[in-house]
Amino acid sequence: MRCVVQRVTEASVSTGGETVGEIGSGLMVLIGVSAEDTDKDLQYMTDKVPNLRIFDDANGVMNLSVKDAGGSILAVSQFTLYGDARGGRRPSYIRAAGPDMANELYERLVASWRAQGIHVETGRFRTEMKVSLINDGPVTILLDSGKLF
Repeated sequence: MRCVVQRVTEASVSTGGETVGEIGSGLMVLIGVSAEDTDKDLQYMTDKVPNLRIFDDANGVMNLSVKDAGGSILAVSQFTLYGDARGGRRPSYIRAAGPDMANELYERLVASWRAQGIHVETGRFRTEMKVSLINDGPVTILLDSGKLF
C-alpha cells in the first residue's frame, strides 16, 4: 500500500462538479492499493499516517501528529500510485489491485482512521475526481508499506 501524505491548510475533492469531500487543516492522503497487499499493509498505514509528526508544536518544530493537532484527513483512492513507467512512456498498472480489492482496503483504512477519532472526508471511488489543496510548508511524505522508499 502506498500513500502520498501532504500537510494542508485546506483541501477538497469534487466529482461531476459536486464537492464530495472537504477539510481545513490536516492531511491530504492519496492512497494506492497493490494486488499483493494484506492486512499487514493495511495495519501499517492505519498506524503510520495519523501518527506522523509533521505538524508544528508551540516551538515551531514538527513534533505533532494530525491527531495531536486536531486536524482532519481527506482520503482519496489513487490506483496510479502503482504506475510503473520504467519500461517505456506509458505506465503499466499491473501491480495495482483490482477495483473490488482496492475499494475494500481503502474503505477499511478510512474506517480505521475514523475509529481513532479522526474526522475523515473521502473522494468517490472509481470516478474522475478533481483535487484542490493548499500544501502547508510544503510538506509531502511518501509512504510504502513494503518500505521500498
